[in-house]
This record gives sequence, C-alpha cells and structure tokens, in this order.
Amino acid sequence: MIAVLTLPLLFGMLGVILPAFGYFPALGGHEVGLAHFSDLAAVPGLARSALLSLFSGLGATSLSVLTVVLFLAAFAGTPVLRRVQHFLSPLLAIPHAAAAFGIAFLFAPSGFLIRLVAPVLGIDRPPDLLIPHDPLGLALVAGLVIKEIPFLFLVALAALPQVNLSATRQLAASLGYGRIAGFLFLLWPGIYRQIRFAVYAVVAYSSSVVDVAVILGPTMPGTLATRLLEWMSDPDLAARFRASAGALLQFGVTIVALLLWHATERVGRVALIAARDRGARCRRDRGLRWFAAGTVLCASAIVFGGIAVLALWSVAGLWQYPEVTPSSYTLKTWIDVLPRTVGPLWTTVTVGLAAALIALLLTVGCLERETQGGKKAGGWAPFLLYLPLIVPQITFVFGLQLLFLASGTTYRLSALVLVHLVFALPYVFLSLSDPWRALDTRYDSIATALGRSRLASLLVVRLPMLTRAILTAAAVGFAVSVGQYLPTVLIGEGRLATITTEAVALASGGNRRLIGIYALLQATLPFVAFLLASLVPALLFRNRRAMRV
Repeated sequence: MIAVLTLPLLFGMLGVILPAFGYFPALGGHEVGLAHFSDLAAVPGLARSALLSLFSGLGATSLSVLTVVLFLAAFAGTPVLRRVQHFLSPLLAIPHAAAAFGIAFLFAPSGFLIRLVAPVLGIDRPPDLLIPHDPLGLALVAGLVIKEIPFLFLVALAALPQVNLSATRQLAASLGYGRIAGFLFLLWPGIYRQIRFAVYAVVAYSSSVVDVAVILGPTMPGTLATRLLEWMSDPDLAARFRASAGALLQFGVTIVALLLWHATERVGRVALIAARDRGARCRRDRGLRWFAAGTVLCASAIVFGGIAVLALWSVAGLWQYPEVTPSSYTLKTWIDVLPRTVGPLWTTVTVGLAAALIALLLTVGCLERETQGGKKAGGWAPFLLYLPLIVPQITFVFGLQLLFLASGTTYRLSALVLVHLVFALPYVFLSLSDPWRALDTRYDSIATALGRSRLASLLVVRLPMLTRAILTAAAVGFAVSVGQYLPTVLIGEGRLATITTEAVALASGGNRRLIGIYALLQATLPFVAFLLASLVPALLFRNRRAMRV
C-alpha cells in the first residue's frame, strides 16, 4: 500500500525535475541548465498567477476551517448537528466540477438568482458583472469554500468521539464560558491535531486546483495551475520544458501556502492561549452561533440549488432573460447528446470501478493485517496516507505523463486506473478504517474458537458485518475517481475522455444545455454509487435488522 501511495509521487516528481532543468532526451533535451526557468520568468503575468493560486489556497482554507469550527463549537452534542450531518454528507458525492457549474449557473449575470430578483428590481438586462471569472478570484474562493465545508465538517465529526465532549461542555459551562469559547479553549486543540493533515490537503488542493479554476477562476491571467495546463497541452512539445519548470513553481507555491498556514496555526494557538489566560468567556455568542449555522445552510443550499438549475437547463427549450423559468421544455438536447456520452460514460465507470475495487482490496488487506497484529499503524503512516493529497496534482501527474510518453507505453487505460488509484486509496482507507477498528474483535475470537481459520473468519464474519461500510468506502473511491479531471486529461492524452473532462471542456462555450447534461451526469454517477451502497445491505440482510445499517 505504501508503494502505491509513494512510488507514483517519486517517479512523477522525477519526471518533472529532469525536464525543468533541461534533461529529457525523448524531447531532445540533453543539457542541464536553468534556461527553462529563465523562459518561465519572462512569461507575462506569472507573478500574478502565482499570487492568485496562493490567495485561493489560503483564502478558501481559512474560510472553510473558520465556518466548520464555529459551527461545531455552536452545535456539537446537539440534535442540530445530527440533522445537518444528514444533508451535508450527500454533498461529498457531488464532484467539484459539477458543483462549480451549478454555482456559475446560479450567480452568473444572467443566472437564476438574478432572474429571481430582476422583475422586482426592474433589471431588464443582465448586469455588467464579471462573475464568475472575476480578476480577484473571489468566485473561485467561494466555490472552493462551499465544497470544502462538507469535507472538513465530516472529518472533524469523525474526530469528535476522540474527545470527552459532554463532560468538557459541562465543565466549561460551570466556569461561565460560552459555548463557542469553551469549545475553542478546551476541545478544538485536540480535534485539530487529528484533522491537521486533512486541512493541509485542502490547502494544497485549493492552491493548485484546475477544473474549478477553469469554471470559476480568473482568466486574464488565470491561476498558475490553469496556465500550466495550457502549456502542457501546447502542440509544440518544446513547451513541456517550460511547463515542467512551472510545475516546480506550483510546487513551491503550495509549499509556501502550507508554511504560511503552519505559521497561522502557531499564531492561532498563541491567540487562544492569550484569550484564555485573560479570562475571556464570550457568553453572548448567540449571534455568532446562528451566523455559523446560516453559513453552513447557505453553502448547502447553493450546491443543491445549483444542481437543480443544471437539471432545469438540461431540459430547457426557449429560456430568455429575464424569465425565471423556461418558456418550454424539451428532451431534444438529451436525445442528441446521449449517444455521444456512451464512450465517456464507459471510460468513467470502468476506471472508477477498477480504481475503487483495487483501493478496497488494498485497504482491507492493510486493515486486516493491522487487526491480526493488534497494533494500529502510527508514526509516518498518517502523513504517507495524505501525501498524494498534499502534493499538487499538476506537479507529479505531469511528471508521470512525461515518463509514460518517454516509455512509449500503449496501456493508457491501465495507467489511468493506476493514477486514479493514487487519489482514491487515501479516501477509501479513511472511510473504512474507523468502522473496521470499531468492530468488536471478540467476533473474530469466537469464530477462531469454533475452529475457523483467520481467512474464514474474515470472509464469513467480519466482511459481512461491515458490508455497508465496505460498500460506502467503495462508493467514496468511485466518486473520487469520477471527479478526477487533471489526471485524466494528462494521462489519457485526450484519447480517454470521461464525463468530467467533457464537462470541463464545455466550460469555455456558451451552451448551457450541454453543460447542464454533462454536469448532471457527472453528479449522478456518485449519487448512484452511494444509493447502491445504502440499498444493497438492506436487500441482502432484510431479515437481519442490525446488519442493514
């Protein structure tokens, strides 16, 4: 498992470092030097692109973490938290690109929200607003925040059982602290230590994201990652040298973002200690609590509303501004487009299922060995697990593409499954590890005492009892694979199209009906996977109530 996580990163980084310094014989590079870095430095707007990437990474992470910690501080241990969990969980199944398209369709100058208020405010033509693609990247940051809140919320929720929530709440209240202050002073430091790598993954992803930046981000210039993709797709293969140097620059930008975030952690820790020592109790925090609740609810409503607008556009006939709903509805666009989606759908499903299945087998093998050894993996294990999520995709995946190009391999589908596996495996492991470790090992002991081998105990006892958790982990891996844009574009070399790559390719066009169909299909595939993960245990164990959940 460690080899699957680390070797692609090592080879990918090697495949970027060598061309960046001029050595790549397959493209005629035989001299080592800094010429390509000089070429990169001469690119107009490069510094602004790097700063936009840095701003999007830190801005999105800061707002996401702040929202999640305020909401948990306000409602942890209350029925509100359980209710919010139920409708935040499905948001993880929606790929970033589909959510970004939904946000664009809602907030565009001729989007659904403007249409709602146009009759009241008398707006007879779309306002002259550069949303999305505003030059400051605010739409990009907002889109990332809306999608990262559910991820960080569920990660933090998994860490809550590791702290003594109820007793600590009572202690803080008895000392006169408000709910938010008591949570921040006594509980948040312990929770944050457990979710730190997940936060680092959000910093790295937000500072180097491509698909969301293409849909919502600025264009003149774009973020560093989107400009790198342009150079990597240049028909002139010599541009790959500059792209390699740019990939190392992106790696440096992400490292700077992580270092700045680490510095923010230290400042935040000092500020919390100082506020605690001054005796700040912040009893009147009701307004802040409801602000956090409103932010979470608003983020959820935007994503669900965006998906609804995508569905509406996919069946819209004539829909002129400022009409709130289409004048007519038609399935003509679906009928015309569906035959063209067969190939991308087949590739998406095949690669997704293969990556999810392999990730599931590796995870089960690793966890079973951990169970038999009676010792939980520690040390560097959490870091290695998050490593593919912390290293910028565009850095090492581009290196892998160059290595595959140099090797002349024709096994593109297998290579694509391997690269998707690198990203799916951490999520599958994180999804399955807690239910696996929580299962009482005495069931295995009873099976062994009755003469069953360890393998038989695994197949007959443990796996059936964890059917729902296993299927959910597989659905998570499938959803991660479906959402992969950059690895598919680079490793597939344009010959392996998926629903995600086709949807993002339409972002520069103006056909909202086509975009609606592809984005809706992209969002539907993970939803079907999670639906099956819920229905299959209910059908298999319909006579065993306790095993249906």
